Amino acid sequence: MRVAMLSPIAWRTPPRHYGPWESVVSLLTEGLVAQGVDVTLFATADSRTKGTLRAVCKSGYEENSKIEPKVWECLHISELFERADEYDLIHNHFDFAPLAYSGLVTTPLLTTIHGFSSPRILPVYEKYNGKAFYVAISEADRSPKLDYAATIHHGIDLNDFTFEPDPADYLLFFGRIHPDKGAKEAIAIARAAGRKLIMAGIIQDESYYEFEVEPYLGADVDYVGSVGPEQRNVLLGKASALLHPINFNEPFGLSVIEAMSCGTPVIAFNRGSMPELIRPGLNGFLVVDVGEAAEAVEEIHRIDRAACRQFVEENFSTARMVDDYLRVYEQIIAQTKREDHRPWGYYRILADEPDHKVKRIHVYAGKRLSLQKHQRRAEHWTMVCGEGVVTLDGRQIRLKKGEFIDIPRGAVHRMENQTDEKMAFIEVQLGDYFGEDDIVRLEDDFGRT
Repeated sequence: MRVAMLSPIAWRTPPRHYGPWESVVSLLTEGLVAQGVDVTLFATADSRTKGTLRAVCKSGYEENSKIEPKVWECLHISELFERADEYDLIHNHFDFAPLAYSGLVTTPLLTTIHGFSSPRILPVYEKYNGKAFYVAISEADRSPKLDYAATIHHGIDLNDFTFEPDPADYLLFFGRIHPDKGAKEAIAIARAAGRKLIMAGIIQDESYYEFEVEPYLGADVDYVGSVGPEQRNVLLGKASALLHPINFNEPFGLSVIEAMSCGTPVIAFNRGSMPELIRPGLNGFLVVDVGEAAEAVEEIHRIDRAACRQFVEENFSTARMVDDYLRVYEQIIAQTKREDHRPWGYYRILADEPDHKVKRIHVYAGKRLSLQKHQRRAEHWTMVCGEGVVTLDGRQIRLKKGEFIDIPRGAVHRMENQTDEKMAFIEVQLGDYFGEDDIVRLEDDFGRT
């Protein structure tokens, strides 16, 4: 299985600090690669992966003000779709824009919808509903206007989060400084409960920070900025509770399961996906306002921190997420089975006439076609990319770009790519019949004899 993974380019994949979509893409990509899936990650050039990395944008536009987002987003998306034939499936994490390309390619497109930034983007998803495939990241985030292949909750790498049985005496707000995430409400909860609050996250709304957060900073409210993985691990683990007083319907909430993986319970406003992540009394509390949240702070000592960790281990691991996506991939590939994609590569038909047929055939590195013969056609092969080794009636002939060979009717033949690079050749078929059932396979690496 060859998968093209389309990551956003706001941040590096994986992100250095903030970048939830990029974080999920990285975990999924590396998990798939570990299971033997051939994944090409389309991301920024400074991204890191054990798969194949393809990039046109050197770094994330949120990290480099010289990068014009719309220009490089366009170049980034088109880079993948111009290579769509090379893959069995495209997995899009780039929101709605790539859907506009989907009708121009035959490769199936799966889009993980990481929440709807606005109802105004729904028309794009509606247009391609039934043509592309969608995954929701929570039951709460499903739109009744769309059909979904599955709901797949995010997973996290539990090795990145240390279980902490003995917390310090502070509450934590960990998220964007933005009205949606409830930074103002977190301060109100901590003050009502008489507890110290540490706040961490990028400032996404400068005015909101200036008027609703900055005036309250001091001994009891400490803003530490955006933090990297190591500091995140310490802050989450040492907190007595994570405050998540959201003012919008949260599509998922990575910080919630990250906190619980450290043993830290969560007090969250009961909106969006929160009931799917929080079991009241087991790993936190669901509340409706600041007053209830302050009361819940007084009950937080009753939560078993080991149970918080166990809940994440059982429900939100990377392994579970990878397995869930693999099942969806297999279903989509089976549903959209394509004759032009084979285990050794793929082809495109350039001409199909009664007296001849022309194909451009691409062979993956280290792969070869079956050893075969035809009863009703002869073929003429011309190398157009890379280098191939032809077996013809027991002889081996090396062909380089621009060289050609004739395959007589009835001759036993095979094409092989012995290099580390992709290769391609043009095949002209001449005869009175060009159906696939004229292939007599004598040997095959994929059990098709």
